[in-house]
Amino acid sequence: MEDVLDVYTRPYDPSRPQVCMDEISTQLLRDTRPPLPLRPGHPAREDYEYERGGVVNVFLFCAPLGGQRWADVTARRTRVDWAHQIKALVDVRYPDAERIVLVMDNLNTHGPASLYEAFPAEEAKRLADKLEIHHTPKHGSWLNMAEIELSVLRRQCLDRRVPDHAALQAEVTAWQDRRNADARPIRWRFTTADARIKLQRLYPTNHE
Repeated sequence: MEDVLDVYTRPYDPSRPQVCMDEISTQLLRDTRPPLPLRPGHPAREDYEYERGGVVNVFLFCAPLGGQRWADVTARRTRVDWAHQIKALVDVRYPDAERIVLVMDNLNTHGPASLYEAFPAEEAKRLADKLEIHHTPKHGSWLNMAEIELSVLRRQCLDRRVPDHAALQAEVTAWQDRRNADARPIRWRFTTADARIKLQRLYPTNHE
Protein backbone atom coordinates (compact mmCIF):
# COMPACT_ATOMS: atom_id res chain seq x y z
CA MET A 1 0.00 0.00 0.00
CA GLU A 2 2.69 2.49 0.97
CA ASP A 3 4.54 1.71 -2.24
CA VAL A 4 1.58 2.91 -4.32
CA LEU A 5 1.01 5.93 -2.08
CA ASP A 6 4.64 6.94 -2.52
CA VAL A 7 4.21 6.79 -6.29
CA TYR A 8 1.31 9.22 -6.04
CA THR A 9 3.53 11.82 -4.35
CA ARG A 10 5.91 12.01 -7.30
CA PRO A 11 5.76 15.23 -9.36
CA TYR A 12 4.85 15.18 -13.04
CA ASP A 13 7.72 13.90 -15.17
CA PRO A 14 7.08 13.49 -18.92
CA SER A 15 9.98 11.06 -19.20
CA ARG A 16 8.40 8.81 -16.52
CA PRO A 17 4.63 9.28 -16.88
CA GLN A 18 2.35 7.84 -14.22
CA VAL A 19 -0.46 5.67 -15.56
CA CYS A 20 -3.15 3.74 -13.71
CA MET A 21 -4.91 0.81 -15.34
CA ASP A 22 -8.04 -1.19 -14.54
CA GLU A 23 -10.64 -3.20 -16.39
CA ILE A 24 -14.29 -4.17 -16.08
CA SER A 25 -16.62 -6.66 -17.70
CA THR A 26 -19.95 -5.39 -18.96
CA GLN A 27 -22.95 -7.15 -20.47
CA LEU A 28 -24.38 -6.16 -23.83
CA LEU A 29 -28.18 -5.85 -23.82
CA ARG A 30 -30.46 -5.44 -26.83
CA ASP A 31 -34.03 -4.14 -26.80
CA THR A 32 -36.65 -6.67 -27.90
CA ARG A 33 -38.91 -3.81 -29.01
CA PRO A 34 -37.94 -0.30 -30.15
CA PRO A 35 -38.17 2.16 -27.22
CA LEU A 36 -40.72 4.96 -27.38
CA PRO A 37 -39.01 8.38 -27.54
CA LEU A 38 -39.82 11.44 -25.48
CA ARG A 39 -42.94 13.38 -26.42
CA PRO A 40 -44.78 16.25 -24.74
CA GLY A 41 -46.16 15.12 -21.40
CA HIS A 42 -44.69 11.62 -21.66
CA PRO A 43 -41.24 10.30 -20.66
CA ALA A 44 -39.20 7.99 -22.85
CA ARG A 45 -40.26 4.36 -22.45
CA GLU A 46 -38.51 1.05 -22.98
CA ASP A 47 -39.78 -2.50 -22.66
CA TYR A 48 -38.61 -4.30 -19.56
CA GLU A 49 -37.69 -7.32 -21.67
CA TYR A 50 -34.29 -7.46 -23.33
CA GLU A 51 -31.94 -9.86 -25.10
CA ARG A 52 -28.49 -10.67 -23.76
CA GLY A 53 -25.74 -9.96 -26.26
CA GLY A 54 -22.83 -11.49 -24.39
CA VAL A 55 -20.13 -9.99 -22.19
CA VAL A 56 -17.23 -7.77 -23.25
CA ASN A 57 -14.32 -6.22 -21.41
CA VAL A 58 -13.38 -2.56 -21.06
CA PHE A 59 -9.71 -1.73 -20.46
CA LEU A 60 -9.27 1.73 -18.96
CA PHE A 61 -6.03 3.65 -18.54
CA CYS A 62 -5.68 7.10 -16.99
CA ALA A 63 -2.82 9.53 -16.52
CA PRO A 64 -3.93 11.23 -13.30
CA LEU A 65 -1.38 14.06 -13.41
CA GLY A 66 -2.17 14.86 -17.03
CA GLY A 67 -5.93 14.61 -16.73
CA GLN A 68 -6.20 12.13 -19.60
CA ARG A 69 -7.82 8.73 -19.92
CA TRP A 70 -8.54 6.24 -22.68
CA ALA A 71 -10.59 3.09 -22.88
CA ASP A 72 -10.77 0.15 -25.25
CA VAL A 73 -13.52 -2.47 -25.58
CA THR A 74 -12.32 -6.03 -26.21
CA ALA A 75 -14.16 -9.30 -26.64
CA ARG A 76 -12.08 -10.96 -23.92
CA ARG A 77 -9.75 -10.20 -21.02
CA THR A 78 -6.96 -12.74 -21.54
CA ARG A 79 -3.22 -12.38 -21.03
CA VAL A 80 -2.81 -11.68 -24.74
CA ASP A 81 -5.48 -8.96 -24.68
CA TRP A 82 -3.70 -7.23 -21.80
CA ALA A 83 -0.34 -7.58 -23.54
CA HIS A 84 -1.62 -5.82 -26.66
CA GLN A 85 -2.97 -2.99 -24.48
CA ILE A 86 0.51 -2.59 -22.98
CA LYS A 87 2.12 -2.54 -26.41
CA ALA A 88 -0.21 0.30 -27.41
CA LEU A 89 0.60 2.09 -24.15
CA VAL A 90 4.34 1.89 -24.83
CA ASP A 91 4.48 2.40 -28.59
CA VAL A 92 1.49 4.66 -29.25
CA ARG A 93 0.71 6.58 -26.06
CA TYR A 94 4.23 7.13 -24.69
CA PRO A 95 6.80 6.26 -27.37
CA ASP A 96 9.33 8.78 -26.02
CA ALA A 97 9.09 7.84 -22.33
CA GLU A 98 12.11 6.36 -20.59
CA ARG A 99 9.89 4.30 -18.29
CA ILE A 100 6.13 4.19 -17.70
CA VAL A 101 5.15 4.05 -14.03
CA LEU A 102 2.17 1.69 -14.14
CA VAL A 103 -0.21 1.16 -11.21
CA MET A 104 -2.70 -1.71 -11.45
CA ASP A 105 -4.21 -4.52 -9.42
CA ASN A 106 -2.49 -7.86 -8.98
CA LEU A 107 -4.63 -9.87 -11.40
CA ASN A 108 -2.84 -12.92 -12.78
CA THR A 109 -2.95 -11.51 -16.33
CA HIS A 110 -1.29 -8.23 -15.27
CA GLY A 111 2.41 -9.00 -15.47
CA PRO A 112 5.44 -9.47 -17.73
CA ALA A 113 4.62 -13.18 -18.23
CA SER A 114 1.63 -12.10 -20.34
CA LEU A 115 3.94 -10.18 -22.66
CA TYR A 116 6.01 -13.31 -23.26
CA GLU A 117 2.84 -15.26 -24.04
CA ALA A 118 1.76 -12.70 -26.64
CA PHE A 119 5.05 -11.71 -28.30
CA PRO A 120 8.47 -13.12 -29.17
CA ALA A 121 10.91 -13.00 -26.25
CA GLU A 122 12.91 -10.04 -27.60
CA GLU A 123 9.78 -7.93 -28.08
CA ALA A 124 8.33 -8.96 -24.73
CA LYS A 125 11.53 -7.93 -22.94
CA ARG A 126 11.58 -4.59 -24.76
CA LEU A 127 8.07 -3.84 -23.54
CA ALA A 128 8.70 -5.14 -20.01
CA ASP A 129 11.82 -2.98 -19.69
CA LYS A 130 9.69 0.10 -20.41
CA LEU A 131 7.48 -0.55 -17.38
CA GLU A 132 7.91 0.26 -13.70
CA ILE A 133 5.05 -1.79 -12.26
CA HIS A 134 3.39 -1.10 -8.90
CA HIS A 135 0.62 -3.50 -7.87
CA THR A 136 -2.11 -2.50 -5.46
CA PRO A 137 -2.33 -4.92 -2.49
CA LYS A 138 -4.96 -7.61 -2.16
CA HIS A 139 -8.31 -6.04 -1.18
CA GLY A 140 -6.73 -2.66 -1.93
CA SER A 141 -7.98 -1.95 -5.45
CA TRP A 142 -9.44 1.33 -4.13
CA LEU A 143 -5.86 2.62 -4.21
CA ASN A 144 -5.94 2.48 -8.00
CA MET A 145 -7.04 5.82 -9.45
CA ALA A 146 -8.25 4.06 -12.60
CA GLU A 147 -10.99 2.58 -10.42
CA ILE A 148 -12.26 6.13 -9.83
CA GLU A 149 -12.49 6.65 -13.58
CA LEU A 150 -14.27 3.32 -14.00
CA SER A 151 -16.81 4.40 -11.39
CA VAL A 152 -17.50 7.55 -13.41
CA LEU A 153 -17.71 5.48 -16.60
CA ARG A 154 -20.27 3.16 -15.01
CA ARG A 155 -22.49 6.04 -13.92
CA GLN A 156 -22.24 8.09 -17.10
CA CYS A 157 -21.95 5.49 -19.83
CA LEU A 158 -22.73 1.94 -18.68
CA ASP A 159 -26.02 2.63 -16.91
CA ARG A 160 -28.08 1.93 -20.05
CA ARG A 161 -28.63 -0.84 -22.54
CA VAL A 162 -25.91 -1.04 -25.18
CA PRO A 163 -26.60 -3.57 -27.94
CA ASP A 164 -23.21 -4.50 -29.37
CA HIS A 165 -19.44 -4.10 -29.27
CA ALA A 166 -19.29 -1.26 -31.81
CA ALA A 167 -21.98 0.75 -30.05
CA LEU A 168 -20.24 0.36 -26.69
CA GLN A 169 -16.88 1.43 -28.12
CA ALA A 170 -18.55 4.51 -29.65
CA GLU A 171 -20.15 5.38 -26.30
CA VAL A 172 -16.91 4.87 -24.39
CA THR A 173 -14.87 6.88 -26.89
CA ALA A 174 -17.32 9.79 -26.72
CA TRP A 175 -17.15 9.66 -22.91
CA GLN A 176 -13.33 9.68 -22.82
CA ASP A 177 -13.09 12.51 -25.38
CA ARG A 178 -15.49 14.64 -23.37
CA ARG A 179 -13.55 14.12 -20.14
CA ASN A 180 -10.18 14.57 -21.82
CA ALA A 181 -11.29 17.92 -23.21
CA ASP A 182 -11.45 19.20 -19.62
CA ALA A 183 -7.97 17.78 -18.87
CA ARG A 184 -8.60 17.83 -15.14
CA PRO A 185 -5.98 15.99 -13.09
CA ILE A 186 -6.92 13.70 -10.21
CA ARG A 187 -5.76 15.17 -6.90
CA TRP A 188 -5.02 12.22 -4.65
CA ARG A 189 -5.11 13.25 -0.98
CA PHE A 190 -4.80 9.98 0.94
CA THR A 191 -1.17 9.81 2.07
CA THR A 192 1.07 7.31 3.82
CA ALA A 193 0.69 9.33 7.04
CA ASP A 194 -3.10 9.01 6.73
CA ALA A 195 -2.79 5.26 6.15
CA ARG A 196 -0.70 4.76 9.28
CA ILE A 197 -3.40 6.46 11.34
CA LYS A 198 -6.67 5.37 9.73
CA LEU A 199 -5.53 1.84 8.83
CA GLN A 200 -3.42 1.21 11.89
CA ARG A 201 -5.11 -2.16 12.43
CA LEU A 202 -3.52 -3.46 9.24
CA TYR A 203 0.04 -2.83 10.43
CA PRO A 204 1.91 -5.45 12.46
CA THR A 205 2.22 -4.80 16.18
CA ASN A 206 5.46 -5.41 18.08
CA HIS A 207 5.01 -6.75 21.58
CA GLU A 208 7.85 -6.51 24.07
